[in-house]
Amino acid sequence: MSKTEWWTRAYLLLCAALVLPIALSYGIAPAEVLPRFINIAVEGNDQTQIFRALMCLYIAASGFWAVAAFKPDWQRTAVVWAVLFSLSLAVGRIISLVVDGPASRLLDVYLGIEIVGGALGLAVLAYTRRAAG
Repeated sequence: MSKTEWWTRAYLLLCAALVLPIALSYGIAPAEVLPRFINIAVEGNDQTQIFRALMCLYIAASGFWAVAAFKPDWQRTAVVWAVLFSLSLAVGRIISLVVDGPASRLLDVYLGIEIVGGALGLAVLAYTRRAAG
């Protein structure tokens, strides 16, 4: 395995591993879990369904990154998707910080992870482009 493939695989597996527990925290038992960690009360089936849909979206992304880590033909696309996923979440959180003010500390941690994850993905893309010559 080349150095670029190793870094790409490591990045994709890290993304998959970081997103999976967040996904599960949103959807396994949202009415019980979310109020413990963030300032949100989940009431009714509509809200539960939204959080479970988000959980499955996150699980799908995580699964794609995990599979793509071992499929060289998919790796670049998966890294681009991971960067877009991370940075779009970060932009949404930043907009909310500006418009709505601070949220729970855990969401600040998520923002940091999303910014770092997006930046690492951009670094992986730059590294693989340079290595390809």
